[in-house]
Amino acid sequence: MKSIKILLMLFLILLSCNREKKVEHQNTEQTNKNELNFYWNEQRKGTNYFNGSPTEEWFDAANNANIKLIRLTYEKWEGEQRDFLLGNADNYQGIVESDFQKLKYFLDYADKLDIKIVITPITLPGARWIQMNDNKRDDRLWTNANYKKQAIQFWKDLAARLENHPAIVGYDIVNEPHPEVAYKKYSFWDGKLAKWYEDMKGGEGDLNMFYDEVTKAIRSVDTATTIVIESGLYATPWAFEYLTPVEDENVIYSFHMYEPYEFTTKRINKGRYSYPSKMYIEDLGADFLLDKDGLTDFFKPIYVWTEKYQIPSNQIWVGEFGCNRHIEGVEKYLQDLISIFNEENWHWSFYAYREDVWEAMDYELGRQKVHYTYWEYQEAKTMHLHYDEIYNRVTDSFWEIFQKEFK
Repeated sequence: MKSIKILLMLFLILLSCNREKKVEHQNTEQTNKNELNFYWNEQRKGTNYFNGSPTEEWFDAANNANIKLIRLTYEKWEGEQRDFLLGNADNYQGIVESDFQKLKYFLDYADKLDIKIVITPITLPGARWIQMNDNKRDDRLWTNANYKKQAIQFWKDLAARLENHPAIVGYDIVNEPHPEVAYKKYSFWDGKLAKWYEDMKGGEGDLNMFYDEVTKAIRSVDTATTIVIESGLYATPWAFEYLTPVEDENVIYSFHMYEPYEFTTKRINKGRYSYPSKMYIEDLGADFLLDKDGLTDFFKPIYVWTEKYQIPSNQIWVGEFGCNRHIEGVEKYLQDLISIFNEENWHWSFYAYREDVWEAMDYELGRQKVHYTYWEYQEAKTMHLHYDEIYNRVTDSFWEIFQKEFK
């Protein structure tokens, strides 16, 4: 009888210890989840990674530059099927396992360097990226309910696989959505996006409804990871006029800044505009002031929207911004933008750091023409093996604009 009592006491002690361990594990797990949520409580600064070939050397270089936040897209990566990770944007059937393992390898590598990643698809079912689609725009996602269902399923599948990965701090649902274009709305300068949306509300081109459905799908498998929602018409600040916050507090709202596009784009600018100055915008029907005051005024829709919905600054992210490095005044343009973002305490990620397929916004290269070997390395896909050679020969780099921000 005495031995039975002793065994019973031992059983109760073990049961109590197990319960304590379980509670401790649950508390630790909840703390980890809260850390993911609270990652964005302080201003974050980073870059974009749109490279064609992912390499450890690139992540090492970013780490050495103290760039710890990467907005990563994988569309240019070589995959098993037509479209990396999702297989075929014409008919999504599930995540391609070999592609996922490739993605996971670099997420794991980023984690070793304590680099955080926001996953950012450009292609979704029914919306293949124009650069991967023979330069043809694909708007089926915004006109066909079947592709919306596929896109929602893709995000549910991806979130289920990435949940709790230590490098992931955000899911950016889609890069630069533009349902407006599918319905012949091409410009924001006329200030009529809200009116356009009223006519579109509840239809296949309803971006708010799409975001709401994708958010719910993600939350059904991942309750902790921050979701990033971009404004419409290629993520213009002006599309915040009709953006409605989703019913989820763990969300970042994002826009991009390459405006005025006629200024920041070399093939359109053609040496006509410099910064600071002013320029006539045809769609606006007036001059645009190209200086810090003009840029600040350009962000008015963000100020109005955040005040209307009481959205704090740590929920706003400038996901992309930049300017062709050859444009006159590019340095001051970038400095003024960064100054505005920092004053507002918005998160930001510039475009881009050491991209391997396009050099126009690689600010380490300065404004000079690149050496001919640059193009040879690009063609051979070996740029990552020649970083020192490429960048050490540059004499007019203005990388310090960004370098000081990552100290």
